[in-house]
Parts: sequence; structure tokens; C-alpha cells
Amino acid sequence: MTEIPADSAETGRARLMPPQAARLAMDRLDLARARAADLAAMEPHDLVLLVEQLRGALHDVLLLVEELAGPTIP
Repeated sequence: MTEIPADSAETGRARLMPPQAARLAMDRLDLARARAADLAAMEPHDLVLLVEQLRGALHDVLLLVEELAGPTIP
């Protein structure tokens, strides 16, 4: 659930609740780590783990979008 203060309602933007903001921060951190990784030097099993982390982060962001905007696909 989001909290919509009067000032952000005027701009059309909602503020994230603290748990939502924490989830988004963790997903951004996963993406930053993946961008910083030297993919050419990684072992195959490490690449699989990286892909799984990114899949989880993407899934979480999609859930967060649905929490904020409602279902995106009927």
C-alpha cells in the first residue's frame, strides 16, 4: 500500500512505504552488483547464480509495480 501526501498528489507521484523502498533499494543493489561483475571471468555456476538473482529482482520489481499501480495485465 502506498501513502500519498498532498504535495506528491499534485505531482502525480506516490511515495513508497519504507518496506517498499527497502525492496527497491535491494533490487537496485543487485543490479549494480551485476553491472560491476566481470562476466568474462566468472565461472558458469556463478553466472547462473547471477542470472537467478536478477530474475528474482525483476520479479520483485514487477510485484512492486502491481502494488503501486494495480495489475498491469488483466
